[in-house]
Amino acid sequence: MSRIAIVAAAVAAAATLSGCAATPRETAAREARQARSAAELDQRLAGFTAGKPTTCLPNRNARRSDYFGDTIIYEVSGNLLYRTDTSGGCSLRNDDILVTRSTIGQLCRGDIAHTVDRASRFPTGSCALGEFTPYRKTRS
Repeated sequence: MSRIAIVAAAVAAAATLSGCAATPRETAAREARQARSAAELDQRLAGFTAGKPTTCLPNRNARRSDYFGDTIIYEVSGNLLYRTDTSGGCSLRNDDILVTRSTIGQLCRGDIAHTVDRASRFPTGSCALGEFTPYRKTRS
């Protein structure tokens, strides 16, 4: 390979890699979304105390779920919630639908969840579920 070809390949590679870097505006927007999600999560968990994490959550226990960035809160009752932090990759903040499959009737750490666009039904991402931490309502 000639010296010119090597330099041209290096320049092309650098140009490709620089196209992947986030702009300051994108970075600021991402940080704002993360801060907003963290504040909403703190508000949702206010008045609850964390318990010992467990590896699985029976599907029948979860009445509904809420999404806060890469965190999912499953509501079992008004007094009991379960929190799982995903590995990221699920686009939960885009009004997507979370799809989980279980052959054993429970969600477990390491299970893969997929997200699907609500309108087009096109897959938008996937992530692994983390441990499930129970949060019980604090008695006043």
